[in-house]
Amino acid sequence: MRAWAELLRVSALLSVPGDALAGAAAVGMRPGRHTVLAIGSSLCLYEAGMALNDWADRDEDAVDRPHRPIPSGRVTPPAALAASAALTATGLALAARTGRAPLAVATALAATVWAYDLRLKHTAAAPAAMATARALDLLLGATATATGGATGLDGSRWAAQPGRRPAAGPPAGNALTSAALLGAHTYAVTAVSRHETRGGSTAAPLTALAAAGMLAAGAAGGGGPAAKLTAAAYLRTAGVPLLHAALNPSPPLTQRAVGGGVRAMIPLQATLAARGGAVGTGLALMAFAPLARALARKVSPT
Repeated sequence: MRAWAELLRVSALLSVPGDALAGAAAVGMRPGRHTVLAIGSSLCLYEAGMALNDWADRDEDAVDRPHRPIPSGRVTPPAALAASAALTATGLALAARTGRAPLAVATALAATVWAYDLRLKHTAAAPAAMATARALDLLLGATATATGGATGLDGSRWAAQPGRRPAAGPPAGNALTSAALLGAHTYAVTAVSRHETRGGSTAAPLTALAAAGMLAAGAAGGGGPAAKLTAAAYLRTAGVPLLHAALNPSPPLTQRAVGGGVRAMIPLQATLAARGGAVGTGLALMAFAPLARALARKVSPT
């Protein structure tokens, strides 16, 4: 179980549900059954990518990371590949239960994940591919929630949401903006991660640090006090380890910067939710942050 926890990066799982919840907020709707299905789909596709990543990197990891589950012999390559295929199929099946449009988004997400792991990871297109995957994940939540209408978890129908201030602008535009902000953060973190085994890059963490500052301001813009508070938490979570990596670009500090960037997705998702008017969702997401930090001490998220 320990080997599979490492292979699937379970400490990073808490960074996934917020994508769909931020997407639901972006279209001005409360999470419902379809949102839950979208979260399940996202979790499966995320874990499929983790298993496939280590399967594809098994020869490289044998040199740079011999302690990883596959090169150490704790998980066999066929088992990792089979797990990735099964998780991908399950993720698409869950998305299919929410409608054709969410299934189309999930299919694009799955294709991006497989293309990244098998072809794009070691190319200049790697950060863009990862950014696309995260953006699609948020759009999956937005599309699934919108397709489900105002259907609650118990199957009841909701009326208008009194007291909730919706985000300004059309729902589609809001979802695309939130997806772009999340994708930009992912792009920056992925650019840093390309140096995590050997270190040596000051430019990548400095660029990511500057991007985090701009993203914090952009995500909180137009939001209330809750959005500003969660944006500050995002900047601290991402910024501090990035600054350390810029000052000393060693492999351990670069890896911490990448881990911090993964965990920073949680307060960023919370900011996007609060910005979309779902303040309660945003504050609830912040409860994941200390859990993710505690899990990261036991199982590396990178």
